[in-house]
Amino acid sequence: MAKSRAQRRSTALRNNASPVSASTGVSSDMALLPLGALMLAASMGTMAQTAAKEATMSTVTVQEAAEVQGKDTVLLKKTTVGKGSQDIKDIPQSVTVFTEKLMNDRNQDDFREVLRTTAGVTFQSGETGEEDVRMRGFSLGLAGDIYVDGMKDAPLIERDTFNNDRIEVLKGSASMLFGKGSTGGVVNQVNKYPLLIDQHEASYTFGTGKFHRATGDFNWKTGENAAFRLNAMVQEYDNYGAKQDKRGIAPTFAWGIGTRDEFSIGLYYLESKGRPLYNHPWRLVDGKINTPLEARNYYGLASDHNNTTSQYLTLGHIHRFDDNGELTTRLRYGKYERDLLASTIGFQNGSITLDQINGNTALTRGSKGRLGESEVLQVQSDYNNTFNWGGRKHAVLAGVDYYDDDAKRNQNYANTTPRPNTTVGSPNDGAWVADGRAPVQWNTFSSRNLGLYFQDTVSLNDTLKLVGGLRYDNFKASYRNATGALSNSRSDSLVSPRVGVLFQPTELTSYYVSYGTSYNTSGDTYQFGNPGTTTARTANTDPEKSRNFEIGSKFELFERRALLGVAAFYSQKYNERNTDPDTAAQQELLSGKRHATGMEFNLAGRLTPQWELFANHTWIPSAKIDHSNVVVPANGGGAQAQGDRPGLTPKHSGSVWTTYAVNSKIRVGAGVTYRSKQNPEGSRAVYASGFAVMDAMVEYAFDDKTSLKLNVNNLFDRTYADGLYRGFYTPGTARSVQLSLKTRF
Repeated sequence: MAKSRAQRRSTALRNNASPVSASTGVSSDMALLPLGALMLAASMGTMAQTAAKEATMSTVTVQEAAEVQGKDTVLLKKTTVGKGSQDIKDIPQSVTVFTEKLMNDRNQDDFREVLRTTAGVTFQSGETGEEDVRMRGFSLGLAGDIYVDGMKDAPLIERDTFNNDRIEVLKGSASMLFGKGSTGGVVNQVNKYPLLIDQHEASYTFGTGKFHRATGDFNWKTGENAAFRLNAMVQEYDNYGAKQDKRGIAPTFAWGIGTRDEFSIGLYYLESKGRPLYNHPWRLVDGKINTPLEARNYYGLASDHNNTTSQYLTLGHIHRFDDNGELTTRLRYGKYERDLLASTIGFQNGSITLDQINGNTALTRGSKGRLGESEVLQVQSDYNNTFNWGGRKHAVLAGVDYYDDDAKRNQNYANTTPRPNTTVGSPNDGAWVADGRAPVQWNTFSSRNLGLYFQDTVSLNDTLKLVGGLRYDNFKASYRNATGALSNSRSDSLVSPRVGVLFQPTELTSYYVSYGTSYNTSGDTYQFGNPGTTTARTANTDPEKSRNFEIGSKFELFERRALLGVAAFYSQKYNERNTDPDTAAQQELLSGKRHATGMEFNLAGRLTPQWELFANHTWIPSAKIDHSNVVVPANGGGAQAQGDRPGLTPKHSGSVWTTYAVNSKIRVGAGVTYRSKQNPEGSRAVYASGFAVMDAMVEYAFDDKTSLKLNVNNLFDRTYADGLYRGFYTPGTARSVQLSLKTRF
């Protein structure tokens, strides 16, 4: 069988030749292809296409474009995170893209591992998932700002990267594009899509902690313009007691690829069963959080579990108009389930000091239980085209989206059965207790949202562009607790603007200024369904508002083989919810303010044909709770107060990853993930030290198709607090060693 373009490029790189294109690995005549072909190439994702050929249908001409994408490079210049397929340099905000190659090089099979290496992202402990992720210090709304192919992903679930072509991160307010929320930014998972080529890849990884993982990515061309792609994964991981076993499968069939009307149908199923390492207790010395327990030690019960399933069906249609416009429509129905029963770990002697802890120190096991089910129906239609109006070029994006989320929750479903203590020196002791929980009582939550948006990028001349967009959301939510004693609902109409200026004096440089807004509704992502905080006050409170100012630049470097982005930002939430001390009040106060000011840096690409580099860094020198009705108590402790730096907002965070092809057979890589010191949300008087974790990789290529790769993550076995909460932390992953065999055929 003839070599694919990706394989030919791999051979060229191993022979120290230049890649197919200095920038993206795409032939230089790509720029001459019709707009429809460019959109097709961008949507198809990672694998390379074979030689190009033309197909003509009535007045639409489409050419199958050969394009090296995420499987073979850390640099992608096009993204779908800004709606439609856009050049990153045409998006007036910071964008970071994690390609499949980057994730594979680092063995990032869990979605959280990708988030951990994302600059500006931090985690609040206590939920064992992505329920409270922070970006630039702002919550992603209990994971309400995580998407799959531009459509909302359900919260409270486990995620895996086996079906991801790439993961895109858009920083700053993005409500004009994605609707309510989106204050610190959004994360978009891009699923793999069928290609017009026969090409397959299989891999197996074995590692410490009895880690076994097998994946397959199989693509068959089934007709002149039809293809079927199947991605599958199975994983077993003992992890010294904190188990995680996963099964996933994602078949997708597409027909009419590249023609006037392209259709697709895709299924996705992911099952995760495990035992969660919910938390480790810390000890304080002069306000500094110390992490006395080994990261790999599991002190929960053998009867603990964290089981989630995600399953959804997606129907897609792309209509290509005669004038090169495209209308992309997706319909998705999904069902998501979660059953968490975890042990909360604490020192039996609450006053024990750091130097008194030894193998005989007693640990208590509390209980934390959460149940959830969601059924989500979504439909989304996006239109993009370029027009000449009034003598100016207009790049138009417009769309409508709707989702209907019916959920059942019980966030306080602990096990009442007495739980035995354990000791520091006896991790994973096999203790097991019966499930003594009463029959579940469900709190119900329903939300509906209809969104309409329009954006126009006007080219005033060859170098100057104006960006203007507006979105309208109509959001409705209702909540009812299990007994029916509490029932709330609310409805909001929201308008989100976005404006920007792009100055592009050359093809290699782009400068921009932008402004955008976001909203956090009081009923967002089950917020007013939380036990203990649900009152009529919350339902009666208007949305919080945020805004983001950004000025930045993007440069193509090293003969267009790399892309550098630098930006300065000011993000502000200017009417944050505060509890009204008047107990008779009918709503909360919207009197709080907080801000974060800093800079973003992104660099991805090839510095030389042998040397590839990815780096992203966030620097937030100024972050502050500008106004709050919580003032500093006399003892200086307690919850965060006016004047404090917000919790989970380190000054520096990010990651660097680089690889170098030593010769035609050997490639080596190394990287570091880091965060400077930070304090937990709500604990103003304590802090966790910064950390830097080193990873390393070496790969040996037997030939153009088969390779063997060794990864060592957390090379120096650093113990550190990855997530923080009041009184405990989630440890970062201990040192792991993994050996992966991969082949293409």
